[in-house]
Amino acid sequence: MADLFFDNAYIDGHWERDVRVAIDAGGWIRAVDTDTTPRGAHPVPGVAVPGVPNVHSHAFQRALAGLTERGSAEGDTFWSWRERMYAFLATLDPPTVEAVAARLYVELLRQGFTSVAEFHYLRNDPDGRPYDDPVEMGRRVVEAAGRSGIGLTILPTVYRASDFGGVAPLPGQRRFTASVEDLIGDIAVLGAGAPAATVRVGLALHSLRAVPPEDMAVAVEAVRSMDPEIPVHVHVAEQEQEVERCVEWSGARPVMWLLDHAPVDAHWCLVHATHVDGREIDGIAASGAVVGLCPTTEANLGDGIFPFAEYARCNGAWAVGTDSHVGRSPAGELRMLEYGQRLFTRTRNVAAGQRRRSTGRALLEGAWSGGARACGRRIGRLAPGYRADIVVLDPDHPTLLGRVDDELLDSWVFSGDETPVRDVIVGGERVVEDGRHVREDEIAAAYRSVAPSISEAPPQLALDLEG
Repeated sequence: MADLFFDNAYIDGHWERDVRVAIDAGGWIRAVDTDTTPRGAHPVPGVAVPGVPNVHSHAFQRALAGLTERGSAEGDTFWSWRERMYAFLATLDPPTVEAVAARLYVELLRQGFTSVAEFHYLRNDPDGRPYDDPVEMGRRVVEAAGRSGIGLTILPTVYRASDFGGVAPLPGQRRFTASVEDLIGDIAVLGAGAPAATVRVGLALHSLRAVPPEDMAVAVEAVRSMDPEIPVHVHVAEQEQEVERCVEWSGARPVMWLLDHAPVDAHWCLVHATHVDGREIDGIAASGAVVGLCPTTEANLGDGIFPFAEYARCNGAWAVGTDSHVGRSPAGELRMLEYGQRLFTRTRNVAAGQRRRSTGRALLEGAWSGGARACGRRIGRLAPGYRADIVVLDPDHPTLLGRVDDELLDSWVFSGDETPVRDVIVGGERVVEDGRHVREDEIAAAYRSVAPSISEAPPQLALDLEG
């Protein structure tokens, strides 16, 4: 694999010139030299920065984006959106999910995400029965990632109940449910068949309301016996109603209950954690867990605003994801994160804190380091031993023209929606060239072939949209 040479690159907190990145045959960085010469390396014009990890995705929901934006006489909330999402599931079979996921992953790559954590809970057929191959849907996601070239952390999901206290699943949830033993089997099978360099397998616990305590304990103990550093993700405290129901059930707020009853550590990702108090903020930060923030989805669903400034003062780890994919760029997620805080605090440059530093850089550094930890992969740095995942920004793009060093990062995040990402390299292989994915036509054609079935909304969804 050819070594790469960049005129300008962001290396571990510093801007360096004349950078040679040596990459081994497996796609790992073996050396980084600065102030050097190409010496036979392949020159790559532009500004090199680490690829951004995406820590939370439900790939199938990419096809739902835009189909739930209608009001109703009763008012619309997360819970009514969820009913529409359940109805939408009727349109999805394995080939459709693969085509949608591959198309999504191309879009993520073009914007600068180079790795994605797929919170994978769409497991069964429309009647709630496992497919002949129980991991059929999981294999389709892995295949979609392989076709697009994106790095993947796939998280088969425990989903056992519809509410706190082990209430039986609703009919709309039958495509998600399986026994804990079956889910552990899914993890083992997917882990055995996936290429270790590009795919990491972890565990997702859908939520405290969907996973009774005894199932959570069994699942976590089982996967940690397989891999002590396995990533464990969980939705938590996304909605105020969820917090209220958890207090009614247990006497504790959800994040506090989780910290008190589960072995939460640096290998956990608490997705959303929107509604937390000061004690919970301190507890998450002390545990080392990563908070997975999805600002555009949280805004779209009306979830609320995570207390980021307070959490940052505790040096808490965090990262970003795109969740339902109403937004699909790292710049967009980070911009929404910062702007939400500005609206809430009525101040500016919240992520920079009380320091004279670049807000764009502060946001990206958080996303790089927290994202790598949550994905359980050696990514997010241009350093020896890390995956050669590199985003190349175009300094001649109008967004970046005339900018230098940290100004490049600030302008990428805060200067509009047109992306200055020109090339994207994953595992040393260029998957985006001059803004175009190398398999764009093939993957777009596959998506077009399934789009008509997606657009034929099931009766309940159509009724909701008309109402």
